[in-house]
Amino acid sequence: MSNANQLTQANPQQPAPSQEAAARRATVTPPVDIYEDALGVTVWADLPGVALENLEVKVHDGTLSIEGEASVPVPPNLRVQYLELQQPRFSRAFAVSPDFDTSRISANLHDGVLKVFVPRREEARPRRIEVSAG
Repeated sequence: MSNANQLTQANPQQPAPSQEAAARRATVTPPVDIYEDALGVTVWADLPGVALENLEVKVHDGTLSIEGEASVPVPPNLRVQYLELQQPRFSRAFAVSPDFDTSRISANLHDGVLKVFVPRREEARPRRIEVSAG
C-alpha cells in the first residue's frame, strides 16, 4: 500500500475528444440555499467559475432552470497533468408554484454565487383582514 498519489501524463498521441464526447461530459448539480418569506422565494446557487455570458436562467411551463458552464483557465506556460472536470457544466431545475409571479423574476451573479428572486403574486401574499364588531 502506498500513500503517494500517482499522476500520469496524458498520451500526446491520443486524439482530442470529439464534440459528441464533449456533449456527454459530466453535469454537476450545484448546491443551493432556498429562503421563503411573505414577498417571495430567494434561491442562492453556487456556480464557481461560471461567467455571466455562460449562464442561462429561464422559466418555462412552471419550471425554473439554471444552467451554466464554467471555464478553468490554464496559463499557457503550464501543462495540465490531471483534471477531473475541465469545463464543468452546472444544471438545476425547480418547480414553481402558481402563487409566484414568473414574469417578475430577477437574477444576479456575483463572485460565483447566483441569486434568483421569485416574487409572490400580489393576490397570494399574506394580508391582514380587518374584522368589524357588530
